[in-house]
Amino acid sequence: MKAVKLFSLLMLAMVLSGCAGSQRLSEQSQAELLKRAEARWNALESRDWGAAYEFTSPAYRDVFTRKMYERKFSYMVEWELTSVEFVNYDARAAVASVAVGVMSRPVKQTSAASEAIGAVPVRSVEQWILSDGQWWYSANL
Repeated sequence: MKAVKLFSLLMLAMVLSGCAGSQRLSEQSQAELLKRAEARWNALESRDWGAAYEFTSPAYRDVFTRKMYERKFSYMVEWELTSVEFVNYDARAAVASVAVGVMSRPVKQTSAASEAIGAVPVRSVEQWILSDGQWWYSANL
């Protein structure tokens, strides 16, 4: 039931925000988005889950507590942010996509294979919601 409420709130926020938005995202808004995405990943690199939680959308935080969010993470992997780039923006939904490049490595080498492989580059595309003039990370449920 909480997931349905979260989804409904996110959809409403996207529709309402999208009605007022322009078709293109300004360079300033893109820069603000990338700055927030990078700051979120800096918090994740530092294992400051509470700081990373603050980048999640208000609708997400209405449903999921900080403690619930923090349980999603493991101390078995280290990340190093290598890139953040703007991908696209859907003005009608007020949602932007940001590609994040991260080097991921296990903290503890549990096998010869993991030691030989070492750090692995990972690229993921995140969704960010524009609401009330602020960019919020759209956390996966």
